[in-house]
Amino acid sequence: MAFNKLTSNGSATPAGLVAASLAHAFALFVAVSVGANISGGHVNPAVTFGAFVGGHITLIRSIVYWIAQLLGAVIACLLLKFSTGGLETSAFALSSGVGAWNAVVFEIVMTFGLVYTVYATAVDPKKGNIGIIAPIAIGFIVGANILAGGAFDGASMNPAVSFGPAVVAWSWDNHWVYWLGPFVGAGIAAVVYEVFFIAPSTHEQLPTTEY
Repeated sequence: MAFNKLTSNGSATPAGLVAASLAHAFALFVAVSVGANISGGHVNPAVTFGAFVGGHITLIRSIVYWIAQLLGAVIACLLLKFSTGGLETSAFALSSGVGAWNAVVFEIVMTFGLVYTVYATAVDPKKGNIGIIAPIAIGFIVGANILAGGAFDGASMNPAVSFGPAVVAWSWDNHWVYWLGPFVGAGIAAVVYEVFFIAPSTHEQLPTTEY
């Protein structure tokens, strides 16, 4: 929205994409940092789903988190629209030449990277001191994914981020893409990390007995 304001709704440029990716990276770094000790700093329904798949959060708590995340996104967009004098909070959309299923795969891959990073730096019981950098690592992977995928489908990775603008702008074209892709990617990342990196280390090797 700031870019559109500065350019009078001009065409997107590489500089604008870089600015958007940096803004998201810094903002998410702060959001995860301030929320980590309170709620885990999920911020994202896909991250919550990944934690649920791995057994790190209950279904009831997950539903509460999803409701809070979606309400937060809608209220944020309403406040943003009001505070900017009625500027449009544009919903996520696919770029020209990008099909819905192309975008689904893109969202799966990007969200896999995000949730895998969350597991490696924040969830894994073996994380040790690396947990200190979890917020900045999570912010960096989101910024990097926006640089890679922003020009194709907006690089959501977060159903709440897509839901808020869609409600306020009342634009639902291909909205399902931004739910299916992130949830599938998050689920795969959770299963992969749990099976290959967490589960084997939770069982101590039985002591050998010498005769």
